[in-house]
Amino acid sequence: MRYRSMLFGPASRLDFVEKFVRSEADIGVLDLEDATPENAKADARAGVAQIDIDGLELGSTALFVRANAIGSGHFAADLDAIAASKVDGVIVPKLETDRQVSDVRDALAARGFDGALCGGIESVAGVHRSVEICGAGVDLVYFGAEDYVTDLGGVRTESNLEVLNARSHVAMAARLAGIPALDQVVVDYGDDERFSREAQMARSLGYAGKLCIHPGQVAAANDAFTASAEEIAWARGLVAAAEAAEADGRGVVSYEGTMVDAPIIARAKKMLDEA
Repeated sequence: MRYRSMLFGPASRLDFVEKFVRSEADIGVLDLEDATPENAKADARAGVAQIDIDGLELGSTALFVRANAIGSGHFAADLDAIAASKVDGVIVPKLETDRQVSDVRDALAARGFDGALCGGIESVAGVHRSVEICGAGVDLVYFGAEDYVTDLGGVRTESNLEVLNARSHVAMAARLAGIPALDQVVVDYGDDERFSREAQMARSLGYAGKLCIHPGQVAAANDAFTASAEEIAWARGLVAAAEAAEADGRGVVSYEGTMVDAPIIARAKKMLDEA
């Protein structure tokens, strides 16, 4: 499974699955939470339960369903529907403790669901405990900036300075747990430049991908989290130079006018592995 792009659509519109595939999203999410209004949740849940995952033409797109939050009054019924659908993964938003992760895992196991578990970290408590949450058994996480800033009582700005610390903290927590993290949404889905800029920043912070709320954002996310031809050429050249230096018994490697050491070589090798 790849994690460069996670595209959301309302669970009340199962035809969105086709949009997930056409946009080439790595993960498509039928959303029972924010994208489905309260009066449509029961019908959407019934539709999810009837999904025949084996009968869908998904290509390389994984299909997830986002449940409503624990304590919402919908959570147990959402898990029943998701388990019946046998989709590739479930997303549980607004996780705040490692105990919640354990409880969700137990609830899914009791329903016979063995797909991936993605946790949403989108509150002050969730960010504060993100190390524990990421290490408690989730397969991947995402950082939700909009809910986080609302919970914080802050002001959302285009600069993203108000979420830089939280964003970085979640990325580090995921790295400690050895799981991928996906970055916040860009709500202005018509601003392609801003999306690409944020995606590049997210990659530099250690994120593996980005949340998308419009099919038009997917290509930019996939591009941002895929090494470019220039980057791959740089990595191949650097690794070759490092191997030549090692063969000659030289401990110092010079490449393209700069001195490189073990961390940079390791980064180049990782880039080639991912490519």
